[in-house]
Amino acid sequence: MLEARVNAIEHEMIKLKAQDAGLSIAEFTRRSVLLKPLPKRLSKITLATYRELSRIGNNINQLTRATHIAIKMGLHPPAAPQQLEQLQKLLQQIGRELSQIETEPTDEDDIDDEEDSEEWE
Repeated sequence: MLEARVNAIEHEMIKLKAQDAGLSIAEFTRRSVLLKPLPKRLSKITLATYRELSRIGNNINQLTRATHIAIKMGLHPPAAPQQLEQLQKLLQQIGRELSQIETEPTDEDDIDDEEDSEEWE
């Protein structure tokens, strides 16, 4: 265990940067001190899209399960299994592509960086 003393303002800054990176304060500090890369920043739109794709994927899984059960019972399936598989693969591909998208720094981020550099000087 390593302890460090920071004032209230520094603690709040570390807390906000950790939240922005999607990490706990401990993990953010560990990665920062050891010069390990932080996770890529994803925009709120990208995250919302990814969540919605996950919901759609869950629905497709349920429909696929119902289709297989219907086929086993000799009933007319609610959807074509091949189309469901293609759709599932497409959703997985889109999810992978979304996870590769990095957000561009905003003007607000630039202002924060300038304030940080002044503080260190």
